[in-house]
Amino acid sequence: MSSVAVLDERFSAVAGGASQLQRLCTGAVWSEGPVWMSETAELLWSDIPNNRMLCWHADRGMRVWREAVEFTNGHVREADGSLLHCSHGQRAVVRTRFDAHGHPVGDEVVVDRYQGRRLNSPNDVIVKRDGSIWFSDPPYGIHSDREGHKADSELGGCYVFRFDPASGALRIASDFVEEPNGLAFSPDESVLYVSDSSAALRDDGSGHHHIVAFDVVNGQDLANPRVFALVEPGLADGFRVDVHGFVYTSSADSVQVYHPDGTRIGRIAVPEKVGNLVFGGERGNELFICASTSLYRVVLNTRGATA
Repeated sequence: MSSVAVLDERFSAVAGGASQLQRLCTGAVWSEGPVWMSETAELLWSDIPNNRMLCWHADRGMRVWREAVEFTNGHVREADGSLLHCSHGQRAVVRTRFDAHGHPVGDEVVVDRYQGRRLNSPNDVIVKRDGSIWFSDPPYGIHSDREGHKADSELGGCYVFRFDPASGALRIASDFVEEPNGLAFSPDESVLYVSDSSAALRDDGSGHHHIVAFDVVNGQDLANPRVFALVEPGLADGFRVDVHGFVYTSSADSVQVYHPDGTRIGRIAVPEKVGNLVFGGERGNELFICASTSLYRVVLNTRGATA
């Protein structure tokens, strides 16, 4: 029985010929923030409670890429190949640059304050084609010492931010989402999807577990927020969009797939709680899934909308 289920015929072409779900490696506590490194054909991801980043290669298997990483979470590549990290511990977005051989040569803080006040704990980050950096800033890294350093919020709220590297300007793009988490643009960047995971730390049934869609106006402003999809069981943490505009989101028991009209069209069953995912591989058609202790992969008949 295939691990990829078609719930709507519009997903059939993507699911056609899909591989079985494969567990590539295990040994983490909570896997998050996967990013594909095309130059070295490696997958990097965070093991947040162990305060380290892991690396998987098809021939060499899993290894520790870095220790003492200040509880990094989400990652993304910039156009020049630099790697952006969301650092819970530093309460910052951090950049790693690489030499011509793909070796890291140094880190720098991109942004860690808004109007002089420290950020909460940047969680996920994406880069628009114009080079602007968009990131979510929920409280999960300051909630306890498990995934960061316990502290009070200096902002008094949780926001989606837009940072302009050219001018150095940081501004709040939206305060609509209670606790913003994963985020991704539609292929044409006309829509920004943001998950609200405010139910994550609550035991009373309150909070949200949905994805919000915004229209992107003038390339930099957000308008018309609406609930795009209610994700259950569990919640939407991290997610990615493919070239068709389909949204692939984490949940408690699977990767759920949504059409741009909000219809759930597919499901990829995973035996562990899913945290995040990313497209990668030589052809961009391998979906790497960070799920609790392990890294999984399934090959689909599609590609990620971004590298």
